[in-house]
Amino acid sequence: MNERPLSAASSFSGSTLDAVAQRVLWLSTAIIDAANRGRETPGGIKVGGHQSSSASMVGIMTALWFAELGSKDRVSVKPHASPVLHAINYLLGDLDEEYLPTLRAKGGLQSYPSRSKDPDTVDFSTGSVGIGATAPVWAALSRRYLQDHFQLPEGGRFYSLLGDAEMDEGAVWEAIIDPEVRQLGDVVWIVDLNRQSLDRVIPDVQIQRLQGMFAAANWQVLTCTWGRRLQRLFSQPGGELLRRRLEEMPNQEYQRLLRSHPDEAAARLLGDGPDPQLAELVSSLEPRDLAEALRDLGGHDIQELLATYQKIDDTRPTVIFAYTIKGRGLATEGHPSNHAAQLTEEQMRELAALSGTDLDSPWGRFPEGTEEAALCSETAGRLSRTPVPQTSGIPVPKELKWKHKQLTSTQATLGRLLSDLKRADPANARRIVTVSPDVASSTNLGGWINKTGVWSLSERRDWFSDDDETVLHWQENPHGQHIELGISEVNLVSLIGELGATWSRWGEPLAPIGVLYDPFVPRALEPWMFGTYAGGQSILVGTPSGVSLAPEGGAHQSMNTPSLGISTPGLDYWEPAFAQDLEWSLLEAISHLGRPGGRSAYFRLSTRPVEQSLAALPEDPALWERRRRQALAGGYRISTHPAEKDDVVLVGAGAVMPNLCEAAETLDIHGVKAGIVNVTSPSRLFQAMRARDSLEPGPGTAILEQLFPTAHPAPLITVLDGHPHALSFLAGVRGDRTRTLGVTEYGQSSSLPEAHALHGIDAGTITSAALDSLGR
Repeated sequence: MNERPLSAASSFSGSTLDAVAQRVLWLSTAIIDAANRGRETPGGIKVGGHQSSSASMVGIMTALWFAELGSKDRVSVKPHASPVLHAINYLLGDLDEEYLPTLRAKGGLQSYPSRSKDPDTVDFSTGSVGIGATAPVWAALSRRYLQDHFQLPEGGRFYSLLGDAEMDEGAVWEAIIDPEVRQLGDVVWIVDLNRQSLDRVIPDVQIQRLQGMFAAANWQVLTCTWGRRLQRLFSQPGGELLRRRLEEMPNQEYQRLLRSHPDEAAARLLGDGPDPQLAELVSSLEPRDLAEALRDLGGHDIQELLATYQKIDDTRPTVIFAYTIKGRGLATEGHPSNHAAQLTEEQMRELAALSGTDLDSPWGRFPEGTEEAALCSETAGRLSRTPVPQTSGIPVPKELKWKHKQLTSTQATLGRLLSDLKRADPANARRIVTVSPDVASSTNLGGWINKTGVWSLSERRDWFSDDDETVLHWQENPHGQHIELGISEVNLVSLIGELGATWSRWGEPLAPIGVLYDPFVPRALEPWMFGTYAGGQSILVGTPSGVSLAPEGGAHQSMNTPSLGISTPGLDYWEPAFAQDLEWSLLEAISHLGRPGGRSAYFRLSTRPVEQSLAALPEDPALWERRRRQALAGGYRISTHPAEKDDVVLVGAGAVMPNLCEAAETLDIHGVKAGIVNVTSPSRLFQAMRARDSLEPGPGTAILEQLFPTAHPAPLITVLDGHPHALSFLAGVRGDRTRTLGVTEYGQSSSLPEAHALHGIDAGTITSAALDSLGR
């Protein structure tokens, strides 16, 4: 159990915390106002921002930052509340005043919290609805992993602040039901239950259903519903009837009640045929007092929030449903269309007067000597963090000393490489952690798992350890290096993203390798991209891939993943055909993880056994090293003749290389010299071409001339077990006539030769395309 920090906030009065909350409301609203009314934009395009969504979070975040958080805690803030985070950071001295008018401006405050692009402290990037909310879960799991393997001291809590509309996202529910998550007592979610989404008031009353779903997943469920003012009314005669009326009232009716004139509030509240005792209680209140009481929800009552925070059980994850009003404290309060609404200048001046500040000089901090200034100073000191030491990544060898089988697949090679690396370099191999969504054995990780074990928060008995027919030994304990998740690709990539961020969070680099079936990479793409955007460096292995997984049919035959590999920022995409190429490129990818400026990698592997002699590996050490460098640059030629004799060039990657070699032999019989280029990384060749054209910095461009010498142009035939678009850019290297072969239609169950022929990536089709390109 984590010991909570002793906060000095208890020595400050409730009115001081309320005053700080009001200033946070003002600053967050003014940040958005300055970006819109205070900034001219080209063409008059609206900058945007979410004043109402921010306002509903002010009480929750003020209570958390100024009275609850410690320096080891980490918080994910819902996307539309980013101005609240910046306002708090400004009051704590963590953000310069010059940034406050720069929301959504170039070089300024980002639209949504960004760990890598905002100038102040942001623990988690959010903005992709649901993904940012779950990130602290996987960060908590990652920290536990570090504690078990590298003796990292216990940390703080991991908070997610999310809107109730985010609960519609599947990623939320996929995360909370994972078996390991139920043991994470350092995870706390606080749901801003304002009952509005972007377009509407959320219908009906869903809180009971949500509470039940979390409880079923063994989460502690707390609800912060009513403020103390309303609670006092509940204790009076007729108060229980008032509570029941408010709790049973549909969301839309409650929102309409908020928007009614105070003189109408009593009638709307009582409805038709009210209970006399309830009517007597309501009639005893002045209209404005009643209107204010109806707004007294727990998510805006800081003392009630703090009392709720004290109930958190550190033995299991906790969710707090905090009732709020969208736009609380603003003129747009409770309006069903207030999502992107902006206050007018007159309304801003009224808010400034209520907040003790001035629209013409909006960025004032609390004067020295005031209790509010003292609270800000105390909080800044309490939350101050020791800088994370910089890491230089994970040093791994350039290659291993063991030879590969003469007939093998890249998928089979993957598992063997991991085991060999453990044997060759145990000190650095201990930083490798593999993750799988229940497909570890079918993606050939069995040997690695037998060698390292499965990581679990607590040790579990392997009941099949004495079964002689069991090949995979499933030893679960806190020292394993494989994490097995349920069947959720979203959870997989979310976890490897956070495992890949430990170097920057806590100074301990890891090399996370997530393995899944390649057809499901698109399902995982969005959360994985968001993880890389947030600074998580990881390796994703999609295997098996393509229509070479012939018997599985169209549902399991991936086609568009190569294009995704090329177009994803901060990523190197590899599709090696041969075992030695995979060895070189995997070690290269690991060396780029866990350090500033590092990159993630995506490997597309196959179950097709390939004869390794087709790679024509040189024996001379100098030529061997030249081949390694070419493979890492993006590809190499395996032709037996020099490029100047090429009549046509066959270019391929991955599982289709045997087809290219067979086609080249057939063409040679017909008197056509076909050069063969084996592309190991389409993305690295694309980066080299962009760098050559001065469009972006990139790797060395010499590889382009080595593969496609300018002085010896020839037609290109590109072939890929995937969409041909992924290699079509090679036509631009030297302007060659190009025919692109690949998979453009959904497949069907078949044999491997039938699948390749069906999609036109077989040797016969390659041969015909080459002859056609020569007009023969």
